Amino acid sequence: MNHTLEERAGSNMARTGTTEELSAWIRARIEESGERAVPFVKFMEWCLYHPDSGYYMRKNPKVGKDGDFYTSSAIGDVMGRMTARELARLADRFGWGDWDLLEWGGGTGRFAAQVLDALEEERPDLYRGVRFRSVDNSPFHRQLQKETLERHAARVIPADETGWARLARPDRTIILSNELLDAFPVHRVTARGGELMELWVAWDEDAGGFRWEERPCFSPKLLSYMRRHGIRLRDRQTAELNLQAEAWLRERAQWLEAGAIVTIDYGDTSEELYAGHRMNGTLLAYRRHQATDRPLDWPGDQDITAHVDFSVCMEAGREGGMTDQSLRTQKQFLIDNGILELLADHAGTDPFSPEARRNRAVRQLLVSDQMSELFKVLVQTKTRGTAGPPDGS
Repeated sequence: MNHTLEERAGSNMARTGTTEELSAWIRARIEESGERAVPFVKFMEWCLYHPDSGYYMRKNPKVGKDGDFYTSSAIGDVMGRMTARELARLADRFGWGDWDLLEWGGGTGRFAAQVLDALEEERPDLYRGVRFRSVDNSPFHRQLQKETLERHAARVIPADETGWARLARPDRTIILSNELLDAFPVHRVTARGGELMELWVAWDEDAGGFRWEERPCFSPKLLSYMRRHGIRLRDRQTAELNLQAEAWLRERAQWLEAGAIVTIDYGDTSEELYAGHRMNGTLLAYRRHQATDRPLDWPGDQDITAHVDFSVCMEAGREGGMTDQSLRTQKQFLIDNGILELLADHAGTDPFSPEARRNRAVRQLLVSDQMSELFKVLVQTKTRGTAGPPDGS
């Protein structure tokens, strides 16, 4: 039996091999700092993206039964097929014969493969004209993508964040991200008696682990972010602020001259994320398919995420010159692109037949665990001559 590179890596490496090393490295950075603590956003960045030991940089499986969580692309090929139909609709709208598709943070390449497979099958004209660019800073993921996308090698060029702009054309590009923004490091803040506090991370010698520490927030960037987006916290309410997601989307929008940005992620609008029933924020950690509210444990060996604020994303798009925006639940997005057409009548009794598998995938994407409502799809488009201000201020 042939195994993918990720499966081979997962079978040969101990999951906890670098957790202690990363913990010691972070502890040393904390002890070296004059503050004896660091803002959580820095701790999260180290846990996820440390070059050697960060969660997304390690050679361990993240998705699927051998990983820590499932994504929509792990449930058959349905999400990839529906996304391909949306991309085809956009390409037709712009009248492109040849065009660039730029995916950011593609991981193993499985989602991209599903999209390209569907384009080749349903819209061979657009498939022949597409130049696919995959941007991922993880060498491990770039190797996985090379293996996964081998059948589409003629259409694929890998890239990292330093070289992507030279490889894509700003006047005919669709930028695609699938569960990317939720993995950007976030600031955590809380309100205490009318004062805004930021959550920092310190080392607790007695407990032998990391602990939370609240400090008054004087950061002009955080205060400006909350003021610009009208974020007001109730007393003792905690929330996450994703400044990097805002900057990333605005910068991509400013780069585009004509094209679209398609963002698939879990989250909601500001009104929902900072409502009274969200007193503890949305920050979660995922390890071995268990969700916990203990993001300070297991550095480098668990995923850490927070819900995306789509109100901020839409405002960042407008600042970058995006002129048309639509926000839908994943369920509505799937229905709009014809998912119900994939349901097939079959008289067979084999639960593993292609028809039975696809029917299960459709049902799971539409109704399972309320994920179809939690996940959102934001589509933002721009035509020529609508570039936004250089700083988005």
